[in-house]
Amino acid sequence: MALAAVLSGSRWAAEDLAQETFSAAHQQWDRVGKYEHPQVWVRRVVANKSVSFIRRSVAQARARTRLGHNRPPLPEMPDESSEVWDAVRRLPRRQAQSVALTYLEGLSVEEVGLVLGCSGGTVKTHLKRARATLARRLATSDGSEQ
Repeated sequence: MALAAVLSGSRWAAEDLAQETFSAAHQQWDRVGKYEHPQVWVRRVVANKSVSFIRRSVAQARARTRLGHNRPPLPEMPDESSEVWDAVRRLPRRQAQSVALTYLEGLSVEEVGLVLGCSGGTVKTHLKRARATLARRLATSDGSEQ
């Protein structure tokens, strides 16, 4: 659920995303249960569902704006690190997923690669680019650099 929360930006959505993922795992357990690491499949599905949630939310917000219906946004997760996770969610999809899996889930580069279906070298590249972007964005957002 924590992975879904940081990638989607919503604790309430994270609960639904986690439940949907575990329901899918249960329904497909004949196949998923035979994987060497079924938890990798679960994390990948959560990461992908979180991205889909963000895309749907953005599309809905655009539609509401076009139609002139501005509903207030869902309340954000109360967390002193919310600025960091907001910045992570603005990264390209694979970079955001790599950061969340590494720093939130505590996975190694190789484990992140398994979840995302890429090599450890690719994960290192995503992390390096993400760190550089986050350092730049967070440094300018607090006013320390202009």
